[in-house]
Amino acid sequence: MRGVVFTGNSTLEVMNFEDPKAGPGQAVVRMKASGMCGSDLHYYRAESMAKLMVQLGLKSFADRGLPDDTPIIAGHEPCGVIEEVGPDIDPKVLKPGDRVIVFHYEGCNFCEHCRGGWTQMCENGVEPHGVAKHGGHAEFQLVPASTLVKMPDELSFVGGAAVACGTGTAYYALVRMDVSARDQLVVFGLGPVGLSAVQLAAAMGVEVIGVDIDPGRVEAAKAYGAAHVINAKTHDPVEEVKKLTRGKGASCAMDCAGGDIAKQQAVRCTAPWGRIALVAVGGNLNVVGWNDMIAGQRTVIGSWTFSINGMKDCAEFIADHGVEVDKVFSDRWDIEDAEKAYQMFDKQTGGKGVFVF
Repeated sequence: MRGVVFTGNSTLEVMNFEDPKAGPGQAVVRMKASGMCGSDLHYYRAESMAKLMVQLGLKSFADRGLPDDTPIIAGHEPCGVIEEVGPDIDPKVLKPGDRVIVFHYEGCNFCEHCRGGWTQMCENGVEPHGVAKHGGHAEFQLVPASTLVKMPDELSFVGGAAVACGTGTAYYALVRMDVSARDQLVVFGLGPVGLSAVQLAAAMGVEVIGVDIDPGRVEAAKAYGAAHVINAKTHDPVEEVKKLTRGKGASCAMDCAGGDIAKQQAVRCTAPWGRIALVAVGGNLNVVGWNDMIAGQRTVIGSWTFSINGMKDCAEFIADHGVEVDKVFSDRWDIEDAEKAYQMFDKQTGGKGVFVF
């Protein structure tokens, strides 16, 4: 089979690998769609995967008895059809032909976080797909059968790839804030995760205000369901939000932009008792303890992707509400065009790409 491998310093190679075979507790997924995530760019730009794993606190190749130049297939937004299951997998649970999304973390399966479905927080060390284990940018992916979630029939493979990371991340941040139709939500950063948040929140009946410094993204947010949009390059988002909320501020805000300023504005645009979810990795939260937090009784939530059960809930919500998540992907690619796909994605001037098989 063919698979995409990041070879360091913004280079990659489409390599040949042996087709995988399912052993006990495993499944082989024939890939149908594999999304390109913004976090993939960290791996793409890194000097080497071996050094990056050490920086991320993951088990090194040496710890696993592997050479540092071991090729790891990229991609952690995989979706496809089960090709084969191990001999011990009950066909009433999973069988060849099932349409599935892959939960892209592996852990020990025994600590309290793994048992709760939050494998990325494994106490004994997480192994993310596309970094420590082979990911979805290939024709097949071998995974523990326990990482698979069946897809609703209403969800396309491209939509399933969206749910596998970016869209699922947006959904679970909304769940963590417990948003409802009573809320006004301000979304800072209208990239793929932010636009997914706009789209999903609108489907929940929330009044959404989208904020970005890119005029194209600001305009795009309207088509995703934003009731109001703000260009943060030309207007102060905090003041504009207050104008839209009778001077009170919004009840909720989400930072999908990264950077200190967006996080600070996300806090300050909310009313007293506001709930704020920090989703974007970049930047630090620099606020005044009394004025911004204590006196306003505000709650700040850190939200890191989702649990495997949360991924299932997201897929079912999208299916039940007819949310058109496919459109979060602006570019579709063949795996043999991976070099061009990542060169374009690295510029961060367009939308989100997906490999289709």
